[in-house]
Amino acid sequence: MTYRVALLIGAVLALLVGCGSIDTEDRSPAGPGPETARPDTAGAGLVVRDSPHSVDSTMARLERAVKGAEPLSIMARVDHAANAETVGRSLRPTRLLVFGNPDLGTPLMEARPTTAIDLPQKMLVWRDSTGQVRLAYNDPQFLAERHGISGRDDALRTIGGALRKLARRATASEP
Repeated sequence: MTYRVALLIGAVLALLVGCGSIDTEDRSPAGPGPETARPDTAGAGLVVRDSPHSVDSTMARLERAVKGAEPLSIMARVDHAANAETVGRSLRPTRLLVFGNPDLGTPLMEARPTTAIDLPQKMLVWRDSTGQVRLAYNDPQFLAERHGISGRDDALRTIGGALRKLARRATASEP
């Protein structure tokens, strides 16, 4: 239970911490793309993508993508809306998937133990106030800056590429 509470607190803090712009990599110069800042999605160090699917479908697609991307493994699932119901509160569908690859994460934590507050990796899927389903994750480069990690550029590129691929698979319009 303590681990779940810590995950819940960490996820809430991650959403509340920043109100700057988000990473807009892959954004089309011609107009808003799938990763665009919006009033209830903006946060420092977050990459946010729109999903054409429901929260349930997006989460199922994400889980399939993670399970198919060895050596990644799923470590936890958190249903914030279900947790809110246990205390008589209401929350739009909001789910967190915690997953990781210890071979990539462990060296980062060895370099800077505080990195463990942000690892394993997480992806959040929620329905926003407009009804749009979104997926968000922490930008690995932001985490490196946050924790003062240097000299791990290859690992950070690998992690960033894997996260982008997982997010695209979960939010792609095709099956």
